[in-house]
Amino acid sequence: MSFLKFIVVGVPNTVVHYAVYLVMWLWTPYLVAHLIAATVAMSVSYLLNCRYTFGVRPTLRKFLLYPLSNVTNLALSTAAVWALVEGVGLDSRIATLVGGVVAVPATFLVSRAILVRPAPREAEPARTAPE
Repeated sequence: MSFLKFIVVGVPNTVVHYAVYLVMWLWTPYLVAHLIAATVAMSVSYLLNCRYTFGVRPTLRKFLLYPLSNVTNLALSTAAVWALVEGVGLDSRIATLVGGVVAVPATFLVSRAILVRPAPREAEPARTAPE
């Protein structure tokens, strides 16, 4: 069920990414525009995935770890965008959408591992033998 919620969250996240991408594409090379858009969309993704997908409270610790899930997304989607533009000749404005879809399953698994991870346990006091 959480994978379906992850997909639903991906819709507004994709809209944010694509809107930023198209604006940045006007002034920067397509890969720079892609990287900037992915960075902006990451904050939206973090909040929506915490609240809606996994039902966890956003924390600073998780927010600081969350980019690890996006490294997965960024690596896979950037490789896909590059391959589609340079290798296949696809328009970069279309390739960025396809690249995002390619990265979804791996990004879900890493996001879940970060956001649903149990909080570190406090050290238990040492037990002593009964007297």
